[in-house]
Amino acid sequence: MKTDRFQVFSDGIFAILITILVLEFHIPNYQPGHLLPAILAQWPLMLSYVFSYFYVGTLWLFHHDYFNMLQRIDRNLNMLNLLMLFSITLIDYPMSLVADALTTGNRQDMQTAFIVYDLVALFISATFYLMYAYLHHHQALKKPGVSMAFYTAIKLDPVRSVTIYALAIIATFWSVWLGVILLASGIIFHFVAYLRMSHQLEQAKGGTQ
Repeated sequence: MKTDRFQVFSDGIFAILITILVLEFHIPNYQPGHLLPAILAQWPLMLSYVFSYFYVGTLWLFHHDYFNMLQRIDRNLNMLNLLMLFSITLIDYPMSLVADALTTGNRQDMQTAFIVYDLVALFISATFYLMYAYLHHHQALKKPGVSMAFYTAIKLDPVRSVTIYALAIIATFWSVWLGVILLASGIIFHFVAYLRMSHQLEQAKGGTQ
């Protein structure tokens, strides 16, 4: 399969997911003259949406840049990509859970919601690891001119993010807010890792195999 069809399909999934995320917003119930307090009361939804949008956007940047270096796609890579996209489409569910739990303020519900989010994030990172490992062992799929140094530099990033989310799950049982900090750190780590990967890719294009 050519990479253009692969990218178009994947971009479409990302676009649909972001659309679904924003559809969680609804006009709040309010009495005349009290619209502003009703809007401000939706802060949990806005907060979870901002984090989820940033997360999905970063994953899309990863996907776009990483797979732009490929010259062809095989069947196994297609299947791994479907698994990855499936994991990413799950984000809407924990986003809604987190928003609802923050609204009620119940500690047990917040624990559950954030752990579900952590599990989805961990699953996503695990699928990226599988994709990285597969492409590392199938160099013929990539475009000429991308050196092995590129794979060496980024191959452990998914493992690091899996570790962060695993720690977030454990921490949430003792402290919800410590778990939240670790979850946010995992999402920020993805963005930092993307910037580093983009830099490594530019360097690798000028390297040798």
